Amino acid sequence: MRVRHLSVLDFRNWPQAELAFDAGPSVLLGPNGEGKTNLVEALNYLATLRSHRVAGDAPLVRAGAERAVVRAAVLSDDRELRVELEISPGRANRARLNGAPVNRPRELLGALRAVLFAPEDLAVVRGDPAERRRFLDELLVARRPRLAAVRADYERVLKQRAALLKSAGAARRSGDLSVLDVWDGHLAESGAQLMAARLTILQALRPHAEVAYAHVAPTSPPLRLRYETALALPESAEDCGPPAADLQSALLTALAKARPAELDRGVNLVGPHRDDLELGIGELPARGYASHGEGWSIVLALRLASYELLRSDALPGGDPVLILDDVFAELDGERREQLALAAGKAEQAIITAAVGGDVPEQLAGVRFEVAGGKVRRVG
Repeated sequence: MRVRHLSVLDFRNWPQAELAFDAGPSVLLGPNGEGKTNLVEALNYLATLRSHRVAGDAPLVRAGAERAVVRAAVLSDDRELRVELEISPGRANRARLNGAPVNRPRELLGALRAVLFAPEDLAVVRGDPAERRRFLDELLVARRPRLAAVRADYERVLKQRAALLKSAGAARRSGDLSVLDVWDGHLAESGAQLMAARLTILQALRPHAEVAYAHVAPTSPPLRLRYETALALPESAEDCGPPAADLQSALLTALAKARPAELDRGVNLVGPHRDDLELGIGELPARGYASHGEGWSIVLALRLASYELLRSDALPGGDPVLILDDVFAELDGERREQLALAAGKAEQAIITAAVGGDVPEQLAGVRFEVAGGKVRRVG
C-alpha cells in the first residue's frame, strides 16, 4: 500500500497543497512552523479519522475557512482508491470513496492504513490512561476496521448512560430504575466486545513489542505490557483473553455492585473506558520510573511493533504506510539506526525533518522543500 497523491484544502495553515509521492522514502524538509507536520497529520487523519495532536476537529480548519478537505489517491494491491474527507466543525463530516458518497466517514477506514510515530507519542508512556487506551483502540481499528463501529457504539452508550445517571434522582426515589437496567445491558454488551478486541490485539502485539524493545534497548530489562482492569478476570486472560460472553457477565456484575456509587456521583464508574495498558520495564512501571531515553525506547518499540503486526497480518492492500514526524532529531544513534532499518524496508515511508542532517543517509529518497507556504520537490 502506498499514497500516490495527497491534496489538502484549508487544512491547518494550508490554503491548498498538492504532493505526489513515490514508493520508498519521501522526506519533507523545512524549518519548524512551515506546515510539514500538518501535511502528515492530514494523511494520518484519512487513515484514522482522528488527529494525533488535538481532540477536536476545529483546529484542523484554517482560520477563516468553514471546512477543510483532504484527498488522497492510494495504491492498494492492483487498484487505486480515491479517498476524500470533508471536515466541518460543528457538523457531521462527509466522506467519499472513489467519488461516491459513503454513509459514514468510518467506511473509509481500511482504505489507507498507516502507522505514525511522532513526538506526541511520549504521552503514551507519560500521560494518563486515555492515551494508552487510544493507542490500543487505533491499532485494533487499523487491523479490523469493523471494530470502529463497536467503539462508536460504546462511546454512544457511555454518553446516554451518563445523562441518565445525572437525572436519575426521581427514579431512584421511586425505585423504578428499569431504564438504567436496559442501558447497563447495552454497556455490558458493547463494552465486552471492546475489551475482548483490546485483549486480542494486545496478545498479538506483545511478542512484536518485546522483540522491538530488545533491539532498541539491548541492555535494558525486558518490556512488559499488561491490560489493567477493575474487573475480576482469570489470569489466563493475559494469554488468550476470556470470551466476550464472560466479559459481558463480569461487566453486569460490576455494574450492579457500582450502581449506588454511580447514582451518587452521576458518572460511569465501570467499563473499558476506565481500563489501562500497563507498560513496565522489568518489574517497574514505566510511568514515573522510565527515564527520557527509556520513554523514547518504549514508544519506538510500540510503533515498530504496530508496524510489524500490521505487516504480518498480510491484510488486503499490503504493508501500511510508515509516517515519521520529526522524530529522528529526538533519538540517539542506536535508536535512530533501528528506526531507519524499519523505514528502509517499508513499501512507503513519509518522513518530516527540520534539516536534512537529521535523516539517515539510507532514507534519502525523494525530497520535498516545505517553506513559504509552498511544497516543492527538490530531489
